Amino acid sequence: MDFTHFDEQGNAVMVDVSGKEETHRVAVAEGTIEVSREVMDAILGRKVKKGDVLTVAQVAGIAATKRTPDLIPMCHPLFLTNAAVSFDIDEDACEIRAVCRVVTEGKTGVEMEALTGVSGALLTIYDMCKAIDKRMVIRGIHLVSKSGGKSGDFSF
Repeated sequence: MDFTHFDEQGNAVMVDVSGKEETHRVAVAEGTIEVSREVMDAILGRKVKKGDVLTVAQVAGIAATKRTPDLIPMCHPLFLTNAAVSFDIDEDACEIRAVCRVVTEGKTGVEMEALTGVSGALLTIYDMCKAIDKRMVIRGIHLVSKSGGKSGDFSF
């Protein structure tokens, strides 16, 4: 088996994408945080002492997309043309689903950026609410879809 991130001597390397064509690329990822009723009420009532949780988490998720190559060693630095984070709230189940959509015109995909954006947003919710209740559960972070590039479209 040929490994893409190792050279002939076994050294870790970034994949060379210099010969690839630039294409329009989009990736969407999502994940969920389960919170207590007390945390949900505090978030929705904007009563968390650290501030407006969902607004801060949205900004944190977008910022995280731009820092992906700083966190994931073999990711290429990309010029992102758009990054957005949104939330779907299920009050009854006390769950918040974060969705991150990332777009670029480039030689490599933005799947890792979308996944990092979701992770950053959910971790920010945890951080801002942990003083209320530390029993939050982050789960189900996954790629929902991607388009563009040699491997084509993917949908989960």
